[in-house]
Amino acid sequence: MPKIMEEFKSGFVALIGRTNVGKSTLLNMLVGEKIAATANKVQTTRNAIKGIVNTEKSQIIFIDTPGIHKPKTKLNETMVETSFGVIPDIDIILFMIEATSEEIGRGDQRILEKIKESGKKAILLINKIDLIKREKLLSLIEIYSKEYPFEAVIPITSLKDKYAQAILDEIEKHLKPGPAYYDIEEYTDQTMRQLAEETIREKALMLLQDEVPHGILVEVTKMNLRENKQKQEIYDIEATIYCLRNSHKGIIIGKNGEMLKRIGSLARTDMERNFRTKVNLKTWVKVKEDWQESDAIVKKFKLN
Repeated sequence: MPKIMEEFKSGFVALIGRTNVGKSTLLNMLVGEKIAATANKVQTTRNAIKGIVNTEKSQIIFIDTPGIHKPKTKLNETMVETSFGVIPDIDIILFMIEATSEEIGRGDQRILEKIKESGKKAILLINKIDLIKREKLLSLIEIYSKEYPFEAVIPITSLKDKYAQAILDEIEKHLKPGPAYYDIEEYTDQTMRQLAEETIREKALMLLQDEVPHGILVEVTKMNLRENKQKQEIYDIEATIYCLRNSHKGIIIGKNGEMLKRIGSLARTDMERNFRTKVNLKTWVKVKEDWQESDAIVKKFKLN
């Protein structure tokens, strides 16, 4: 392990909140790279995804957790278990709520109880402040401040980069001296294969009807790097999109295959930008009715 530098700080920071509160969008903004799927759908994040921010004075390892929700399947149960399971091993909790909340809802109250049990340092992020008036924001801050001694309360609009530095500075103040756990060139612990799967799933989430997205699973079955005739590097990627029903398969493929083409085209464009190389992407759709209850599949989403 690298020698601990004087004054250099490091630590693990969990980003926790209800579904669709904006955690993944914020993580991508803080890291400055696209590492987490973002879509205007609930339960977009299924794994605890790590994003790494390196500065001259610190290394901050963010963990984006699945949104807290009422579980209905074995997969959902695992997602919630993963979210709360990270708390014992992290240094700081970033608790993200929506500014439009009138009071502490059931999901946020459940998260608060876990934070209280842990006694960990916590920072409250109030997202989407552009949607409310100042008086309502002040009231919300007062309500939550009575519940827990947060190190700081930061009102934000996660789509605006200007908030990123304020959040990073606040976190850095509360970190302890420590080593760089990851190489300073790394920005995530996800493999290229996982990033490809997340990218395809994100585009499906974005384009498909409400009843379909959370019943899909993306598996990359082939990922090879080669040189084309022009001596350019290119990734050959083959992926299967699994869904729960035959009717869903038809929706994902679309008339004359148009929907699947759109998903593939958007995913390929993102991958080429993120991987910084050409991508040849082929996708298929298959029905796997019980995958959300399959132990073999669900274990992939368990906390490592």
